[in-house]
Amino acid sequence: MRIARWTPDGSVVGEGFVVGDRVVPFPDGLTVSDVLARGLAEARALSARGGGAEGTALADVRLLAPVVPASIRDFVAFEEHVEGVSASVDGASEVVPEWYQAPTFYFTNPHTVLGPGEPLRPPVSARLDFELEVAAVIGGPGGANLTADEAAGVIFGYTIMNDWSARDLQSREMKVRLGPAKGKDFGMSLGPWIVTADELEPYLDDDGFLAIEAEVFVNDERIGHDLVSNMGWPFPELVAYASRNSRVVAGDVLGSGTTGNGGCLAELWGRRGELTPPPLADGDTVRMAVEGIGELVGPVGAAVSAPGLPAARMRPRARSRQERVAT
Repeated sequence: MRIARWTPDGSVVGEGFVVGDRVVPFPDGLTVSDVLARGLAEARALSARGGGAEGTALADVRLLAPVVPASIRDFVAFEEHVEGVSASVDGASEVVPEWYQAPTFYFTNPHTVLGPGEPLRPPVSARLDFELEVAAVIGGPGGANLTADEAAGVIFGYTIMNDWSARDLQSREMKVRLGPAKGKDFGMSLGPWIVTADELEPYLDDDGFLAIEAEVFVNDERIGHDLVSNMGWPFPELVAYASRNSRVVAGDVLGSGTTGNGGCLAELWGRRGELTPPPLADGDTVRMAVEGIGELVGPVGAAVSAPGLPAARMRPRARSRQERVAT
């Protein structure tokens, strides 16, 4: 099954199944959030009830991001990506020992999610980049402190993720040992739909990794390609780790992290010691194609200048108001 959100006119939002070349609304006015909360088994039942309706041609609607995320965690699960991008962002090519110990992630902004074909309006950046990823979407009751087997049962499906990145902003922020933040939170593209987990089961290898091919193109030139099964951990283990001493819930989105072998420009910049291929610019189009899921297209629009802020003021470090007055 493919689950999507769409609009025919820019105002009304439809939510339902993609059946062939048509979109079919869920019965009873249900939303994607409703269906994710009910879980995959009930989604199959809904499909049997309403999936045969006539619906609307895909060509007559504009797809939106397929989910309004409850939260977004983004992992860094590809060793090859870490090895290459660290030289570009941090100045030294390395995979620290701590990377191998647990699947690290950061939380990013669920309020700046973009849908298929929706233009990115980036900050002013001299090193604008994309990141080719696959994301798991949580369904059903979710849970806390899940085992990997339990975590596999709460993965509703998968979608494509483009974690847009301003590498110059990211590099400055991460020198403070906290981040990334403004180098990332201006845009995250998801789509074109959610493909349910059962549809991708034939691609699972003997170790439980999704052996699907992923490619990324800039202006129709292929920049990178990789197997998603090159992750250090399979998706259920990412979900299990996210739930450790915490909780995952329906609508949570968990990104794989950037694939290797050119899954982003920064990896190539780090390996080559130069900005080749060049950073993204206004008018570029990034297209991601992932086997078994589909294609996600993201055009780059003009940068948006933000109001400036002053640098930190050096303070006297007084410990009381009296000391402050005395200084």
